[in-house]
Amino acid sequence: MIPYGKQNITEEDILAVTQALKGDFLTQGPTILEFEKKFSSYIGCKYSVAVANGTAALHLCALALDVDNNSKVITTPITFAASANCIQYCGGEVVFSDIDSNTYLIDIPKIKKLLEQYPKGTFKGIIPVDFAGRAVNLEELKIIAEEYNLWIIEDACHAPGGYFVDSEGKIQNCGNGNFADLAIFSFHPVKHIATGEGGMITTNDENLYKKLLMLRTHGITRDVDAFQNSLEFANGTNAHNQNYPGWYMEMQTLGYNYRFTDFQAALGISQLDKANDGIGRRRAIAKKYFESFKNASFLKGQSGDVEGHAYHLYVLEVENRLGLYNYLRENKIFAQIHYIPCHLMPYYRQLGNKEGDHPEAENYYRNCISLPMYPTLSDEEQNFVIDTIFKFYS
Repeated sequence: MIPYGKQNITEEDILAVTQALKGDFLTQGPTILEFEKKFSSYIGCKYSVAVANGTAALHLCALALDVDNNSKVITTPITFAASANCIQYCGGEVVFSDIDSNTYLIDIPKIKKLLEQYPKGTFKGIIPVDFAGRAVNLEELKIIAEEYNLWIIEDACHAPGGYFVDSEGKIQNCGNGNFADLAIFSFHPVKHIATGEGGMITTNDENLYKKLLMLRTHGITRDVDAFQNSLEFANGTNAHNQNYPGWYMEMQTLGYNYRFTDFQAALGISQLDKANDGIGRRRAIAKKYFESFKNASFLKGQSGDVEGHAYHLYVLEVENRLGLYNYLRENKIFAQIHYIPCHLMPYYRQLGNKEGDHPEAENYYRNCISLPMYPTLSDEEQNFVIDTIFKFYS
């Protein structure tokens, strides 16, 4: 059986988790902070906050940026629903903007046109998605965001290790915080770094970082400098104690239990050590797909051989997508479809979205199929996938 994605758990990973399980902390321990620091170094940002999953990361970002029922936020229809749902969780309104048919990313000129249709101040932010692992050019998007006073949450779940090249020729890693206020990653088993479940938020903004730490843990802080209640109250006595007691903490806002565990962090650290090798293998697999299919008569489009692409997915657009999907499954190749356009999910239809609103996204969905893409995919298995596809169309 050849799935579209698969985790790669090694003996080193198992040993790391075993050692964590034998340690003093299963949660809220030092391994989490170690993972956060190493992830910050890998991405190139100042701060990282490990959380329960990618959806929790998105929700906390929306909370930290004060999304409420007065907030309109723009995102792409070609994404997992969580990219949009996080705004709905906070009472805000999602407005979808169509994709570029060549990159499958949110179309930046179309965002500009959308914003021009409304008075300035109508929208609060943008959530671009590094779909399939291809980096959105956040430098270009930031220019628009600054003009309209918008924040940016970069959904980089598909793209740890991905990058784009800016106007000065510098590599800008996905999630490095140079252009987005916040970025999020997922550690789901099919992602580049797998911890079972889990996610990460990255930022260069110290104030947002501190808010996220509180929101992750019920809105509670143990930061003495941030305490609001008096020393007298905290000590529970009239004695003139000049320090807050060791047990004292404060819930200062309504937060959530979106914490990460130490044994997940141990697995994440071990996985991170293999991240560069993994992305190198993904790019080699992608290049072979690209060369194999670039002149195929049945091809309508493909992910391509793109600098900086992290290749969480390798997507083809093909004729008779349903026929190919079923034929591959008959041959134990479990390709997948990413994604049904978010605006056409029944929930979002009920909010006024309809077919025809975003034609590029809808046309993409009619033809797209994601091929097996993971570092342990062997050359023999990839050749079998390629040969089976050509056999179907022959």
